[in-house]
Amino acid sequence: MEGNRAYGDRDTRDASRPYPWAETYAEFHDRDPSALTPYELEALAEAAWWLSKMDESIAARQRAYVGSVAADDAEHAATMAARLSIEHFVRGDPAVGAGWLMKARRHAEEVPEGVGHGFLLIVEATVARFSGDLPGAQELVGRAAEFARRFRDPDLMAMAIHTQGIVLILLGETDRGVALLDEAMASVVSGQLTPYFTGIVYCNVIGTCLEIADVRRADQWSEAARAWCESLPPESPFPGMCRVNRAEVARLRGAWSEAEAEATRASEELMSFDPMGAAQAFYETGEIRRRIGNLVGAEECFARAREIGFDPQPGLALLRFSQGKATAALSALKLAVSTPRESRLQQARLLTALVDVALAASDLETASQAVDDIAVLARRSGAPILDVTAATATGALLLARGEAPAAVERLRSACAMWRDLRLPYEAARARMLFGLALRATGDEDDARLELRAAVSAFERLGATPDAHVAAALMPGTAGRAGGLTSREAQVLRLVAAGKSNREIAAELVISEHTVARHLQNMFAKLGVSSRSGATAFAFEHDLA
Repeated sequence: MEGNRAYGDRDTRDASRPYPWAETYAEFHDRDPSALTPYELEALAEAAWWLSKMDESIAARQRAYVGSVAADDAEHAATMAARLSIEHFVRGDPAVGAGWLMKARRHAEEVPEGVGHGFLLIVEATVARFSGDLPGAQELVGRAAEFARRFRDPDLMAMAIHTQGIVLILLGETDRGVALLDEAMASVVSGQLTPYFTGIVYCNVIGTCLEIADVRRADQWSEAARAWCESLPPESPFPGMCRVNRAEVARLRGAWSEAEAEATRASEELMSFDPMGAAQAFYETGEIRRRIGNLVGAEECFARAREIGFDPQPGLALLRFSQGKATAALSALKLAVSTPRESRLQQARLLTALVDVALAASDLETASQAVDDIAVLARRSGAPILDVTAATATGALLLARGEAPAAVERLRSACAMWRDLRLPYEAARARMLFGLALRATGDEDDARLELRAAVSAFERLGATPDAHVAAALMPGTAGRAGGLTSREAQVLRLVAAGKSNREIAAELVISEHTVARHLQNMFAKLGVSSRSGATAFAFEHDLA
């Protein structure tokens, strides 16, 4: 099997001329397909792919496959089947992808070993990885690396090295895995790879860095990918694919306006070519909108993601919680965490959301089990992001149990780790919890400092709902008249502003049931029996 023809477009350009895909497409598109050779059909398929005409690309490649079979060209048939397998897996058609993979294997058995056999092993390793068979994936990619060394093919070597890195990270060997990702990227930035593999390695490496929340590394490689994408024709699929990663990088480092702009554009660019990529972009936009308090906009984005087939959790459940639907949020998260995930970080995100909602609902049993599950993920991974996630969740649980001194120690460490990871939103949430833990130990001065820092961080990010919650928790603020707690004082201010229970629940990110409980306690403390009486008290005592 001749690997270059199978997967890419080696020698399709040099520094002195532009990419030829538009010219190639124009040359073959209007000709009678029956008059084209299998290799001409492959050229048409490749050109259509680079112009984001996925359906035309697949149709032309299928014709190329049929022509190769008819011509008894097993080598070319195998390469066409292998590429068709990839395209269908990417489109979210795994059964069709598996069928083409079987065809590729059968044809490959008929020809002498070559680079293409190594690429076929990469496809098989990727399928094994997504199926959860990490040892199998490791063995397959090791064999692919041997083919790369044997035939001295830089594309195959980069694919083998970065796939090995991904598998090692999933096996918990994060440091070794990241080192391999960097090695593969060195081949990319030095210009050793053909365009197709340049884009594949860029996307996979940046995506993996995001999976372990290595924002520094993801940001650096994302900027390198941006420069490469800008050299491509605007209709190429890679700018949109890279844009999804750039949106997530920007969200993690707190540049939310930039993140929303990138994600919105990516969803538009990818819809016809990569619907699941577009769905991920919709989810990213929804997460940003939820955090800034645009609940209607967030719901629209999560709904679009779900329509396409992307699971919009935990964002959708947290949105439901913000809308005062705590029971629905808790049920959705319990269901989500029961579904196995390839990504430990995604599972940890679901479990973290479950901890937050369960604690708010005073369901300590559910929260405790979720914290234990996060700790197991952290032990298996070795990734710093999971260590700090576990520390934060444990601190929140300890605080809810009344074990304030232990909570202080856990949350103090978590705050430092979040800062080291340069994740400002998560750091601000940890500081808010840390402030509450300090207050629970009687350290009001330090509690005030931490809560004030959290408020400032939320305000810089534009996380208005979180800023309101943290501000209401500030010790020493108005609201102690009548013996009210800080949360009751915050509810009273919103009641005095004419807010309904549903609106208060949405703004404070609590359930309507919790709002009603605060109102009952507040009425009893103030000696009033209605919202109007409470409002009058608020104005009389400068609490409105």
